[in-house]
Amino acid sequence: MKMPICIPIGILLVCFETRYFDVCSQVPVFNFVCVSKYLRKLYNPADSIIFFCYNFAAIEVSKDIPGLEVEHVKIDKLPFLNTDLEVNGRFPDEVEEFRASIQKADSILFASPEYNYSMTAPLKNAIDWASRSPNCWADKPATIISAGGGFGGGRSQYHLRQVGVFVDLHFLNKPELFVKAFEPPAKFDAQGNVIHEETKQRIKSLLIALQNWTLRLNNDGSGKL
Repeated sequence: MKMPICIPIGILLVCFETRYFDVCSQVPVFNFVCVSKYLRKLYNPADSIIFFCYNFAAIEVSKDIPGLEVEHVKIDKLPFLNTDLEVNGRFPDEVEEFRASIQKADSILFASPEYNYSMTAPLKNAIDWASRSPNCWADKPATIISAGGGFGGGRSQYHLRQVGVFVDLHFLNKPELFVKAFEPPAKFDAQGNVIHEETKQRIKSLLIALQNWTLRLNNDGSGKL
């Protein structure tokens, strides 16, 4: 059954402007966009490169949650923000495609490592492009997965939340997810699959909370608070 609801949303995902219900469960299907370049890579003792792909982990875990679809939106091909690239009200093709993905999504999932107490330059660049008028982030529910050293990327999360205030994102306050990616036991295998059960359950809890947060903010069908 189709519902005529257009809920603004976010990152890494397949997006639709209408809401669909799962025929069996009657659970509204939300399309979450996951925005990231990558979280972080490190060399294990065998010198193989492991990418801590929380975006792909979120996609994997979301398959166990009724009414939830997660799409990965890449940002590494976006040019650096330069308003001279805006011509006659249009943006470069890569930027137009990215902005369209954000506009059509129901919620945003940011995957962010921590560099120098902050988010990565590619992520900030993506936020800036999508904030150009008309602001694609406005009134969208959002949450963050971060990975790092001792604080698990926590300081990057708080900086990202500060930026979210100005672009009118509505971040979920709790639960928070800071993953200590460089401490044993291993969280992912070489293919990026979640092998640490506690981490998997924490990702699942975060996605369910974002799903409920999205429903709460849009329960009048307007997509506005």
